[in-house]
Amino acid sequence: MRYIASLLLVLTSFILSTSASLAQSVPDGTYIYAPERSTGGIGRFYMGREISGVMGYQAAQWLERPERIQEEMPDEMVANLKLRPTDVVADIGAGSGYYTFRMAQLVPQGKVLAVDIQPQMLEMIEQRKSAEMVSNVEGILGDIDDTHLPAEQVDLVLLVDAYHEFSHPWEMMSSIVEGLKSGGRVVLLEYRAEDASIPIRPHHKMTQEQVKREMAVFDMEFIETLDFLPWQHMMFFAKK
Repeated sequence: MRYIASLLLVLTSFILSTSASLAQSVPDGTYIYAPERSTGGIGRFYMGREISGVMGYQAAQWLERPERIQEEMPDEMVANLKLRPTDVVADIGAGSGYYTFRMAQLVPQGKVLAVDIQPQMLEMIEQRKSAEMVSNVEGILGDIDDTHLPAEQVDLVLLVDAYHEFSHPWEMMSSIVEGLKSGGRVVLLEYRAEDASIPIRPHHKMTQEQVKREMAVFDMEFIETLDFLPWQHMMFFAKK
């Protein structure tokens, strides 16, 4: 009994120390919670910007709107990812799978990991997989602070109008970087905050400068920005 009690004490100490270590991994002052300063976001601030709210699965139909073809040129965008047939791609904030299935066609020997924090979105993706008999799409239920990507297995991570909605961007980017292979790429599409004429709410836009500053925290190398899309920056970064 004394041995078992000692073992339980050691295990408890280990769990507590591990939890404390994880809690301390986020640098002090990373987030500021100031609801009194909110201008329409969630009242949580990261590197000078207020984080926006998340679009719920109830609005999934909006993701499939016909106008999106003109607004986002999805086929041209995916072509510019320059995917290889064997690539493993992660679509973070996959939603209804609007981009997931476009990319799946280009990686027949690879796969697309469709990550979302809403199980209802993943259910939509599963239904489409079955209907279209797609075998190289895998749904992953993420958390608000963890993508649950497999370590060092991903060639490219795509974030389409999703990054600005992360309530825990520091933790999410840490998780993304851990999932990338060496030299793996992150591609962010964000509505251009530099252009006030773009009819999107301010919290759902980001400037190039802001994105670069936030990626630099993780020592991500900036590669290039493509601005051929009507409303969005398409920004490429690589894991060093």
